[in-house]
Amino acid sequence: MRKVICYSRSSVPNHFDRDVDYFELFSRPEVYLDNVNPLAPELPKKLRGYRIIPPVAAIDFAAFALSVVAADKLIPRADSPDGWTRMIDLTVFQCEPEKWVSIKAKIEKMLKFLTGDFWTLTFQAANSPAIEFRYEPHNRENDCVCLLSGGMDSLVGAIDLLAEERNPLFVSQIIQGDKEKQRYFAYRLGENNHCQWSIGKPIGPENSTRARSIAFFAYALLAASSRPGSDGLVELVVPENGFISLNVPLDANRIGSLSTKTTHPIYMSLLQDIWEAIGIKTKITLPYRYDTKGEVLKKCKDRKLMEELIFSTNSCGKYRRHGYTQCGVCVPCLVRRAAFLEAGLQDATEKGYLYDDISKSNSMDLNAVALAVKQVENSGINNFIKGSLSFASPEERGSYLGVVSRGIDELRNLLKAYNIL
Repeated sequence: MRKVICYSRSSVPNHFDRDVDYFELFSRPEVYLDNVNPLAPELPKKLRGYRIIPPVAAIDFAAFALSVVAADKLIPRADSPDGWTRMIDLTVFQCEPEKWVSIKAKIEKMLKFLTGDFWTLTFQAANSPAIEFRYEPHNRENDCVCLLSGGMDSLVGAIDLLAEERNPLFVSQIIQGDKEKQRYFAYRLGENNHCQWSIGKPIGPENSTRARSIAFFAYALLAASSRPGSDGLVELVVPENGFISLNVPLDANRIGSLSTKTTHPIYMSLLQDIWEAIGIKTKITLPYRYDTKGEVLKKCKDRKLMEELIFSTNSCGKYRRHGYTQCGVCVPCLVRRAAFLEAGLQDATEKGYLYDDISKSNSMDLNAVALAVKQVENSGINNFIKGSLSFASPEERGSYLGVVSRGIDELRNLLKAYNIL
């Protein structure tokens, strides 16, 4: 088991064990040891720039979330007995640890679902608040917070909110290659309505980064602190299509944590429960949870603006690997291309795709999609899904089943368009 301790400047350990990895939250360490590193040292400056003063619960969640991302990046899966599943012992110093101790089992369950690892969590009391605020807050007038990643769904979600005459505050987590696009989209959708955050470059060799999305939600909470909300409750809009949210394994190689769960309903439900338990008044809504990506495009409430901006979005899971060009044949790219086909849009993606003609690729993802389509054709959608919807209530199961079935239909039409089926 690998042990990680994350502390703030007010709670610097008296002794640093050589067998433990340490991260100093929100500042740069004053000790110079190989196993002591900074974690999000620029966050206080960002908060000051946005004039946000978050409540203690939001700061504690940010400390926890960023600590999880740091541990996830630091510890290589290759060192595990099965080459994937890790045992992680994480200690986080917080202002109100007693709230966290009471729900420790639920938090560990959420992390196991998200990353596929076994987490042992310890919450320690910090000697004083992790961040001191010496400025007046700016209370914004936005009526909700909306994630704006630079992808298709988040862009349509933002456009739809504006079409509904909502006043969203957009929140982005900077990913290399998407920074300027996020800013451009926010600029086109309004003024002074964007908070853009970065965890920096986490220390460590692991690239699977299954935990990364929890930092995005932490940033959304911090941004939500800048507006009072209705009766103290802030709506956090998470625009993600249901097919990708569910991310039903396409083949046996993607079962469990090998399939990402960034906005999966189980993860979202556990996260909401945890927020409520620690006193955070932010309500997660997923407006497209029963829609495919193609349906998200077709239902967009301002098609003209959507068509103007949509081809600048990024969907590729291997974007950086291919010189900031979308590959065209990973699962997210295939779902993207199938969505354009479903919506009747001529795909004019900026810079095109590395593989413009998918029939000329030997992509494992393409093969997995083709096998999934054939399995549904031969055995039916229920046999394909198996136990993936066991979490759903009887009322929801039909809706989730439908979105998976229609998502497979969109992929089938894409493969047929390229004479692969």
